[in-house]
Amino acid sequence: MNDIATGTATAEKIAVKTIDPQAVTPNPADSADYGYNLFRSDAYALLARLLAAPADEQLLNWLQQIELDENQDSLMNEAWTVLQLAASRAHPDQIAEEYQQLFIGIGRGELVPFGSWYLTGFLMEKPLVQLRHDLKQLGFERDEEVCEPEDHMAALSEVMAVLVNPEEGFTKDQQQTFYNLHVGCWSQRFFIDLQNAKNAHFYSAVGRFGEIFTGMESLLLEPENTL
Repeated sequence: MNDIATGTATAEKIAVKTIDPQAVTPNPADSADYGYNLFRSDAYALLARLLAAPADEQLLNWLQQIELDENQDSLMNEAWTVLQLAASRAHPDQIAEEYQQLFIGIGRGELVPFGSWYLTGFLMEKPLVQLRHDLKQLGFERDEEVCEPEDHMAALSEVMAVLVNPEEGFTKDQQQTFYNLHVGCWSQRFFIDLQNAKNAHFYSAVGRFGEIFTGMESLLLEPENTL
């Protein structure tokens, strides 16, 4: 079974699988379904890493080195450009403080990145019960050492990274069902809130990236669409 852990202290405490930022490719050269789905998986993995813990110097340096296609005029390319620029202006200490204010705080952070909160206004509500049932059906197992619930946006991004990876063998129906029930129904609101948060600077760019990417996923994973 895939282990799923939720937590915000370290990236390792939220990983479904080991995420290597070097593997993320913003503009896949292979236009076939297989290559694009690998890109989607890597984009989800990057979002999970950015939301699981403060971006460190290694990740910031890598983001700055991404080579984008200057001739490509698209919202996704714009989102990558904004994220790259934010990484070039940020410092790990500043990002750590920003992350603390946004997601942890004293008592709670400025934002509450959990599905139950966005869907019901409370934590640990019925959406989490359904999520746990669906994760079990898909073969994911919770890490019992982690106390936070599984509906953290970073954890859900980890799950989606696995579901859309063509090497994992999940069906399009499984991807659609999980995304629409547990991610697409609140991700846009969360990422817009992240862009507009008072304490967001670097993470405002993360919010823009998340909004654009999950917007594309919402269109792709509509039940009538096939890839």
